[in-house]
Amino acid sequence: MALGVTACGGDSGDGDGKTIKLVAADYGDKASNASKVYWNEVKKEFEKANKGYKVDVQVINWNDIDKSVKNMIQAGDEPDLLQTGGYADKVADDLLYKADEVLSAETRDNLIPTFAKAGEVDGTEYGIPWVSSSRVMFYNKDVLKKAGVKTPPKTWDELAAAAKKIKAKKAADTPYALPLGPEETQGETLMWELGNGGGYTDESGKYTLDSAENVETFEWLKKNLVEPGLTYANPASTDRKTAFADFAAGKVGMLNGHPSLIQMAKDGKVDYGVAPIPGKTGPLDSTLGVADWMMAFKDGGAEKEAVKKFLDFTYSKKMLAFDEMYNLMPVTQDVLKQMQGNGKHKDLEPFFEVLPKAKFYPLGDTSWDVVSAEMKKTGGKAVSDDPKQVLGDLQKKAETAAAEAK
Repeated sequence: MALGVTACGGDSGDGDGKTIKLVAADYGDKASNASKVYWNEVKKEFEKANKGYKVDVQVINWNDIDKSVKNMIQAGDEPDLLQTGGYADKVADDLLYKADEVLSAETRDNLIPTFAKAGEVDGTEYGIPWVSSSRVMFYNKDVLKKAGVKTPPKTWDELAAAAKKIKAKKAADTPYALPLGPEETQGETLMWELGNGGGYTDESGKYTLDSAENVETFEWLKKNLVEPGLTYANPASTDRKTAFADFAAGKVGMLNGHPSLIQMAKDGKVDYGVAPIPGKTGPLDSTLGVADWMMAFKDGGAEKEAVKKFLDFTYSKKMLAFDEMYNLMPVTQDVLKQMQGNGKHKDLEPFFEVLPKAKFYPLGDTSWDVVSAEMKKTGGKAVSDDPKQVLGDLQKKAETAAAEAK
C-alpha cells in the first residue's frame, strides 16, 4: 500500500489559526492512485471555497505513519488532523477533541451508526470513521463445481463437507484457506468466533478470549479442518496475503475475504462467488467490520472552527471520491446510498448488505493494541496446540493489559 513519505502542497502552519495541518495514510500502490492525488484535490477545492484558509497535507505510507506521528507528538508538533488506523492510544493521552467538538450535527448524523459507535471510548466518540470494510466468504465457482458442491456452505459442517469433496477430487491445493498468521490473526479469529456466539468481550467490555464458545470454535477448527488436511498445514504461520494470493491464483476453494480480493480475483481470472460467512448453525448475521479513522488534536495550530469547517467540507463533498478511488466501503449514509444506487458497484453489494450490522474489535479499549499484538504472536497456535491453554494464556495477558491501561 505504501509509496513512502510524501508531502503535498500547502503552506506550513503560520500560527494564524487558519492553516490546517493534516497527516494522512497512503492507500495507493502506484503513483497514479497515491493518496496525495486525492488530498491535493480536496485541498484545492476547500481553499477555493473558503478564502483565507490553507491546508498543509503530509501523506505517509502505512509502514511509517505510526512512528512518524509518535515523533511529531514527542516533539510537540501535533497535526491538527490525523487519518490512520487507530485512535484509542491518543485518547488515553488526552490529545484529541471529542467528535462533537469538531463535527457539525449534520455530519455526525450522516455517519453509519455502527461505525460512529466503534469510535467511542467510554461512551464518547473521539475516533471519526474514515473508510470501512466488511467480510464475506469467497469461493471459486470452478473448484466447487469440479468437487460436486452445488451451493456454497451455510454452516460449519457444510463447509467441512465441501472441503472434503474438494480434497477428494483434487479440485484445489487448499480446500479452505485459514490464515491465522501474524498479519491478521485477530480478524480471522473473530469471524469464526462470531459464528459460535463468541467474541472478544462481554457486554460490560471485559475480555472473554477463553470463553467456552471460543474454545469450542478452535476445537472444531482443529478437528474438522486442520487435522484432516483441509487447510494449510500450519495456519499459525500463514498470513492473509498468502491466502489471498493463492485464491487469486486458483489454488484455494474457499476463504473469508474483504473487498480488495475482488480485483485480485479478477486479475487472476478466477470465476468467484461470495456468500455470507458460515456459522456453526447458519450464516453469520453480523460479520467483522474494520475501519480506519480520522481524529482531531487539541494542541494543533489551527483553530477548532477551522478544523470543523474542513471536516464538514470533506465528509459532505469528498467521501465518495475516496471510496471509489480504492473500491473501499463508505462510512457515511449518503455515500452508502450513492454507491448502492449508481450501478457502478455491483461487486460490492454483498458487502453493503452486511455493513450496517458489522461487529468490531474493542477499539475503544486502550489495552486492545497490546492484546491484538499478543494474539498475532500466539493466537494461531490454538488450532495446533491445546485451544483451552492457548486462549487461557491470551486471556491472562489481556486481563493484565486491561489492568495496566486503567
